[in-house]
Amino acid sequence: MTIVITGASRGIGAGLADHYRAQGMNVMGTSRSAMGDITLDVTLPSSHTEMAAALGDKPVELLVCNAGVFLDRGDDLETGFGANLWAQSFATNVTGVFLSIQALLPHLRRAGSPRIAIISSQMGSSERAKGSSYIYRASKAAVLNLGRNLALDLKDEGIAVGIYHPGWVQTDMGGEAAAITVDQSVSGLVERFASLNLETTGRFESYDGSVMPY
Repeated sequence: MTIVITGASRGIGAGLADHYRAQGMNVMGTSRSAMGDITLDVTLPSSHTEMAAALGDKPVELLVCNAGVFLDRGDDLETGFGANLWAQSFATNVTGVFLSIQALLPHLRRAGSPRIAIISSQMGSSERAKGSSYIYRASKAAVLNLGRNLALDLKDEGIAVGIYHPGWVQTDMGGEAAAITVDQSVSGLVERFASLNLETTGRFESYDGSVMPY
């Protein structure tokens, strides 16, 4: 079984890669640096083309779109949230996800029961809007919408798409005060990915299995 995980050099991505490797899976983790199995800058279309070429004709049973950034943490409404942060955040958190999926569609189509897991966040939920972090929230809402629509369009091809809140995790992004560890998040996400199928495609779920509000 071949699994591709974007943004696998640290945090949740690295935890997922370690878990699946311990299970004997063939894991291809991406990183912008040479630390990954495949070098991938999700903001560059040419980098996605190179990733797909590096995989050759391998079928990909599971694609985990995990790479993401949180660049507007703590920004002030009057002076922050610069246009460059909007562009960088959406290029990574939204366009980068789409380009990863688009590039690997031929590989997913070669698999028996292919699945796509998109890491969003509860901060992308319109029903849980709490203000601030406008760029990050908007990008995670956008990728949630992207995943929901892809689930509809890919269902007839037998490709299931799930969207997930990984929890507030103790990573560089989540901070030391976060509620759960990487291992706790990974354990829950692995269960969610395993249960993803064409009946559950398009759902927005938390790492612990609870259904998230849109």
